[in-house]
Amino acid sequence: MNFSFHPDAALELNQAVDYYKNINPDLGLKFSNEIYLAIQRAISLPKDWTIIDNDIRRLLVNNFPYGILYSELKNEIFIIAVMHLHKQPNYWKNR
Repeated sequence: MNFSFHPDAALELNQAVDYYKNINPDLGLKFSNEIYLAIQRAISLPKDWTIIDNDIRRLLVNNFPYGILYSELKNEIFIIAVMHLHKQPNYWKNR
């Protein structure tokens, strides 16, 4: 199974990586790795994560206050948001 990002989700991911890199380059790398591992978990077990709205699920990222919101399409995980868990919870609903 493949995955793809909504353009806004890709932007969120890049901004978050940059934020953590500015704190410490190793932290930016660790964040990137945790995001990748979370996406792999979603691909492996797409139906195992919490449904938060219709067919949209949320998978928490280990060690960081982020969740990945995604929808399972035919042969793809479509990532709707890379969401900071302590900020506006419903901002992604218009995507």
